[in-house]
Amino acid sequence: MRKLCGLALAALSVSGLAGFGQATGPLEYVKAGKLFDSQSGTYKQNVVLVVEGERIKSVEGAGFAIPAGAKVVDLSQDYVLPGLIDCHTHMGARADKYDPINEFKETPFSTAYASVVNAKRTLDAGFTSIRDVGSAPFMAVDLRNAINEGLLPGPRMVASGPGISITGGHGDLNNYSPEVRVTLYPDKRGFGIADGPEQVRQTVREQVKYGVDVIKILASGGVLSKGDQPGAPQFTYEELKMAADTAHAAGRKIAAHAHGAQSIKDSIRAGIDSIEHASLVDDEGIKLAKEHGTYFVMDIYDDDYILGNAKNFGMQQEMIDKERGVGKLQRENFRKAFQAGVKMAFGTDAGVYPHGDNAKQFHYMVAYGMTPAQAIQAATVSAADLIGRSADVGMLTAGHYADLIAVKDDPLVRVEVLEHVGVVMKGGVVVKDELTGR
Repeated sequence: MRKLCGLALAALSVSGLAGFGQATGPLEYVKAGKLFDSQSGTYKQNVVLVVEGERIKSVEGAGFAIPAGAKVVDLSQDYVLPGLIDCHTHMGARADKYDPINEFKETPFSTAYASVVNAKRTLDAGFTSIRDVGSAPFMAVDLRNAINEGLLPGPRMVASGPGISITGGHGDLNNYSPEVRVTLYPDKRGFGIADGPEQVRQTVREQVKYGVDVIKILASGGVLSKGDQPGAPQFTYEELKMAADTAHAAGRKIAAHAHGAQSIKDSIRAGIDSIEHASLVDDEGIKLAKEHGTYFVMDIYDDDYILGNAKNFGMQQEMIDKERGVGKLQRENFRKAFQAGVKMAFGTDAGVYPHGDNAKQFHYMVAYGMTPAQAIQAATVSAADLIGRSADVGMLTAGHYADLIAVKDDPLVRVEVLEHVGVVMKGGVVVKDELTGR
């Protein structure tokens, strides 16, 4: 079935083959009027990026002489930033299909086709790297590979498998007749149901076997699931520690879906690398996160979409009511955690809202305590650190990929300008250009 999903991706990508392979040939030069330094949060003026292949060879100052006849991308009137990174996406998900009966109508091809469209929208929005933290087995791995092979356009991907859940938990098929069975993936209902430390260890190892970059575990109840509550603990500390230890032994990081205060604290103590959502974190959890250096990835935009639009697309009232209970608290706890010094990385839960709208979260990050520069750092240098790709992305310095975006107006004055970027470059190839032809 994985091969079939791969064929589906390849078939849909034929029209997108040209122009999305690796950059080759002579040096090219990017003139940046104002280059955002993601480490300091300030601009460098009149910079030239020398690009060789996919990576930046050097960063030169205003007096640098570009050779005659060289290929130049002229962004000398613009604000240039590293390509953005979203650490919490679901590339196969659609925000216009919430009817639970779809679980019984759709095949792996459905999410594969959707993921191709979503990948292009995400890249065009300026997100040149993303972390997928929950997809059908193992769609995100196949999508990552297809993008890396140049079969279709999309961001660089850190791929997970399905989120690992307890029986009856956030990731299980709940509140249906006992006669209902998922026959496509009968073994633990899709490589994602585990009870007890030994089953957790086996499931993590199994996901590593199929090529995931990161493990996702569902430590607490959730919003978009039936029959559970976001604040309720699900996995025990011992199960979470087994998951973290097994993932780390395999060289993988691990992210925990955790809304509830106890699950957040258990996950941090267990050694999990990032807490996703963190909606109901308490003061002790904030203190622990700071002490352990654990990242929070808090999706504080999608509350607007869930409460404003999702019912039109079939979201059940139970889920909408749960969101009303956690959305505002999550935003206030974002402010508290940030002000306390917890590490924060940008992540949106893309797929709950439409892919391509990822940058709408910047507005809320600033409204709830960050400066625009800090919000952008959360989506560049901090996000790169969380996903383990600091040597490749998140900065525009020598040795990093030539992944960048450009906008006409200053995002440090009005961060919302990032909701529509004019230029996107990935690996030295311009994949979107609405500025240089002016």
